[in-house]
Amino acid sequence: MSAPETGSWVNPLRNPQDRRLPRIAGPSGLVIFGVTGDLSRKKLMPAVYDLANRGLLPPGFSLVGFARRDWEHEDFTQVVHDAVKEHARTPFREEVWQQLAEGFRFVPGTFDDDASFQKLKATIDELDKARGTGGNFAFYLSVPPSSFPVVVQQLKKHGLSEGPGDSWRRAVIEKPFGHDLASAQELNRIVHDVFPPNEVFRIDHYLGKETVQNILALRFANTMFEPIWNRSYVDHVQITMAEDIGIGGRAGYYDGIGAARDVIQNHLLQLLALTAMEEPGSFHPKALVTEKLKVLSAVELPDDLGKHTVRGQYAHAWQGGEEVLGYLEEEGIDPHSKTDTYAAIKLEITNRRWAGVPFYLRTGKRLGRRVTEIAVIFKRAPFLPFESGATEELGQNALVIRVQPDEGITIRFGSKVPGTAMEIRDVTMDFAYGESFTESSPEAYERLILDVLLGDANLFPRHQEVELSWEILDPIEAYWEKHGKPAQYPSGTWGPVEADEMLARDGRSWRRP
Repeated sequence: MSAPETGSWVNPLRNPQDRRLPRIAGPSGLVIFGVTGDLSRKKLMPAVYDLANRGLLPPGFSLVGFARRDWEHEDFTQVVHDAVKEHARTPFREEVWQQLAEGFRFVPGTFDDDASFQKLKATIDELDKARGTGGNFAFYLSVPPSSFPVVVQQLKKHGLSEGPGDSWRRAVIEKPFGHDLASAQELNRIVHDVFPPNEVFRIDHYLGKETVQNILALRFANTMFEPIWNRSYVDHVQITMAEDIGIGGRAGYYDGIGAARDVIQNHLLQLLALTAMEEPGSFHPKALVTEKLKVLSAVELPDDLGKHTVRGQYAHAWQGGEEVLGYLEEEGIDPHSKTDTYAAIKLEITNRRWAGVPFYLRTGKRLGRRVTEIAVIFKRAPFLPFESGATEELGQNALVIRVQPDEGITIRFGSKVPGTAMEIRDVTMDFAYGESFTESSPEAYERLILDVLLGDANLFPRHQEVELSWEILDPIEAYWEKHGKPAQYPSGTWGPVEADEMLARDGRSWRRP
């Protein structure tokens, strides 16, 4: 059941009666479809253990794996054990493991096999009696998007989408949420035919990161930033998600999808919405979604997509002392593929706060280093009462929110250089999570899985957000499809020169993370 609407934020990790105490999930279980995949092994199963290790799961919590494997329950338990040992964030404790493992079950089968879903229903009924899960189960679809419809329809057909009495049943869906607006709308229609919208949780793991949540704390818990968070003081905003790796073994998924669909449509547009939104009346999901929808509805594409959008592909080069293949040379990639591994776009937000302020979004693979950040670049001071040479090395003030890997916030401002002359130079003031807090940040999937079990949808995009994001991206993708091939850029650089030229036309340049 959904979290109650209140006038103030209720932290889902804290007990409303005493905020110093953690809030623990009630009787519940989790079913993972696609439990043999990398996401399940590296993220989901370790996150479940870490939650149990932190005392945030109920004693009878149960985990059911569903996959096409000829496994017994014991085989599945060993798979989870190995995944936890290798990838868990918290230390392995035998007593925690033994209690958790008692609730493990495995159901072999395929998504179109009625007998397998009948067995799944019997397994859930057995866990209700043996473990006291109360009929409360979340179904995590860690499967290709093409399998979403058949899985949710099977859940409905076999009476799994509705629990007994006042228990809840929830669907958890991994991205991508469609590949364009039409497919996203069709997917939402199918899922909502089985589960109510407030019981559908679309996973965008970036929204589970502490630094992304800190955007809201930075803006709305402090009086010093909000007065200058607008067109009067902000020159432009850059949102970057860069990776230093290639596609690895993901050719089958990645080719035909590309960087813009894979990252901009979800992660970066969500970061834009959180950066640009107005202060919500509360931190209830409905209030947050309302403000994000206002921003996404006000996004305007540039008139000339040829000048203000860029797509590229990484090329053969030496990166970090290693010779790496270009995208078109990767195994499983069509040598004539036009799929983008780099994408940069310029957007504007047509409202009173942001009119005239460009938002530049970029993402890419095989770039200079792995980094995700939001850089708010401020306008230059309108008047500088200094000698002409005193401010030669002075740039623009900037506030940079580092999402990963070195989570924190940097503020760049001008300061006098020690000495008798009045010389001003940029300096930075840095806040790092690792240095300021003794408690390590939970992994994003820990927070998100717990939120699903608590019924808290703060950090999950609603279907309207997904559809508006596709409305923004679809015209860009259609333009790219009709106009030439992606520009090539050497692996290890910061993208194609066309991306630099895009900002240069506006008298600006990309920030070098």
